[in-house]
Amino acid sequence: MDNEIAINDVSVFFNLKRAMYLFIKRIFDIVCSIIGIILLIPLSIIVKISYVLSGDFGPILFSQNRIGKNGKEFKLYKFRTMVPNADEVLFKLLKENKEIAKEYKKNKKIKNDPRITKVGKILRRTSLDELPQILNVCLSQMTIVGNRPYLPREKDDMGAFFKEIVKTKPGITGHWQVSGKENSTFQKRLELESFYSKNCGLKMDIKIILKTFGAVIKGHGAEE
Repeated sequence: MDNEIAINDVSVFFNLKRAMYLFIKRIFDIVCSIIGIILLIPLSIIVKISYVLSGDFGPILFSQNRIGKNGKEFKLYKFRTMVPNADEVLFKLLKENKEIAKEYKKNKKIKNDPRITKVGKILRRTSLDELPQILNVCLSQMTIVGNRPYLPREKDDMGAFFKEIVKTKPGITGHWQVSGKENSTFQKRLELESFYSKNCGLKMDIKIILKTFGAVIKGHGAEE
């Protein structure tokens, strides 16, 4: 009987701790969303002017279906950093270039991606291309710190890691992005993000945020 009471007490404490963590996390997301949307307006104007001056008259925002919490799909928003027909170009590259196809199969990205525009390279290096995702955070589809928002076509490749990773909302930044393993394989990325889903908490999130600021200051943006 005493053991059962002790187990119940631990369970209640864990649930309260988890609920408090999620509450604080959501408040933080809302505050960041308000600040981010204010910054997004003038930045969008600058990005549009930059693209026009470079001869690119396509839309500056890019939306794409991604996998969210519990496997539910949503539209993710980013500043467009690639040519407008990026998916078509990718499929053509994978079909015509065996080396690129091999690299993409292993890492789910191309290191020197020819689809990235000149303006896009700057946006990625400074991580500014991620800012429109603040709209997804505002809609509670994403969070500031979480796992990578995976593509629906990557679901089968995620294997047994899928169920663990989708227990948390995808984030603008996360454990994998700041782990110093940005050139790691897709498999290693899944291992890191599964670890985050199992161990996430305020302390871990704060560490990730601090490391993210450091990476942005150094100009180490995302490569994907």
